[in-house]
Amino acid sequence: MPTTVKEMLEAANAVVPRISPHEAREMHGKPNVVFVDLREPPEVAASGKVPGALAIPRGLLEFRADPDSALHDAAFDRAKTIVTYCASGGRAAMAGKTLRDMGYADVRNLGGFKDWVESGGSVEGG
Repeated sequence: MPTTVKEMLEAANAVVPRISPHEAREMHGKPNVVFVDLREPPEVAASGKVPGALAIPRGLLEFRADPDSALHDAAFDRAKTIVTYCASGGRAAMAGKTLRDMGYADVRNLGGFKDWVESGGSVEGG
């Protein structure tokens, strides 16, 4: 049965909690938390990213998160909290649901990078 992006976002938002930039700043830098920037490389190059965040374009997420993949990134650990973000929150929500489907139990959606910046979050690069 066909589905729409709207329905996919609703399903993702139902299982991946959206957190405020303030909550994200409180989590940032803790050893059991991994931030993942899902924007494309030109987006990250233009504006920077959350310090220490993994810059993984949405299209590569599954390959970097799967321990059995040759492209696996060792920073992904199912015991850690994963905080996703993108430009506005849509890719982050869908990526969060995908990570949940892959066995990552604690995934949160920060939403958009602009929310982080506007709330006073620090930025590296850009």
